[in-house]
Amino acid sequence: MRKVMIILPAVALSVLGLTSTAQAEQAPGCSSTAQIGSTGYIKKNGVKIASVKQFKGCGKNWAYTYVWDSYASLPGGFSSSAAMVVNGDRDFGSNVNGRNKQNVWSEGTNTLSECTRAYGEVWGDGNVYWGQTDERC
Repeated sequence: MRKVMIILPAVALSVLGLTSTAQAEQAPGCSSTAQIGSTGYIKKNGVKIASVKQFKGCGKNWAYTYVWDSYASLPGGFSSSAAMVVNGDRDFGSNVNGRNKQNVWSEGTNTLSECTRAYGEVWGDGNVYWGQTDERC
């Protein structure tokens, strides 16, 4: 029996869903951020359309929302936001990204000694979809 090895180019692998593309996860103005806690997801009708992450770095907490290509490529456009939730105050350190921007960072917050979570929203079809991470204390 003869063995045959097939080498697929990266493009073919990504079409098959066998690879993932790393997203830029570095807060503006801070070169040393690290994710803390689990990744949260924003869903539309049960389908994940964006991820929400919390980072720490440069003495601050940061919220990050990434809108997935599958949603961003739909007609009609969208907007997105990221905010830190600190002791229940959702608008602490919020930042609204412009139209059709897939990456959005909150402002850095001086809240490393507080209980925090990252919160994100995506909207554009007349509805607001949101998600958040677990709380970190």
